[in-house]
Amino acid sequence: MLVVPPLHEWGYTAILLAWVLFTALILTRWTYNVMRGRGLEHNVAVYYNRKLIHVLAGATVALATPFVFTSYLPIAVMVIILAVGNYIPHRTGKLMHWYQVAENMYEVNFIIMWGIIMGIGFLLGNILLSIVAIMFMAVGDGVTGLVRNLLYRRRTKAFAGNLAMMAFCIPAGFMAFGFAGAVGGLLASLVEKFEFGPIDDNITVPTVGLASILLLQPILP
Repeated sequence: MLVVPPLHEWGYTAILLAWVLFTALILTRWTYNVMRGRGLEHNVAVYYNRKLIHVLAGATVALATPFVFTSYLPIAVMVIILAVGNYIPHRTGKLMHWYQVAENMYEVNFIIMWGIIMGIGFLLGNILLSIVAIMFMAVGDGVTGLVRNLLYRRRTKAFAGNLAMMAFCIPAGFMAFGFAGAVGGLLASLVEKFEFGPIDDNITVPTVGLASILLLQPILP
């Protein structure tokens, strides 16, 4: 799992890390300015950007992982760099205002959970399991946020977002793991509605999705 990978995998790590940094530091800064220029409120533009990063960075790297990595080590290094890089602005008060907010550090939770879930896949020898759970968090929750932001122009847990999430997660889970995956997608979509203090949906969604599939696979086809 943590074996030293071939040199070219570190090259892939650099490319993927550069893509994530480009998305977070350049692309979404540009989209923030565009949205603000069109009259969107600051919090609305920030919320859109957070979900764009979910999809463009989190989902893209997850999908690329089985094609470019044989070891978890470079992934762990990348996750640590990104988690620390997103944590420091909160500690210093110098937030990247186009996607970070002072009220929470949920983007740090996203990065850490991304790394943990992917690590479990490497440990179990089933990267697809990790990818599906991360898709629930990155794309499913991303769609949820985009729909809610479009309808309500603020951060909310309105059920319309959960319905949109189900529309993605249930078919995605089914295609990967049959009925066990579909139920996992349903449960992940439902648990997204709830937060328990610092335990936000970036923690509950992939955890419930992954655990559900693992538990249900021996039972459901």
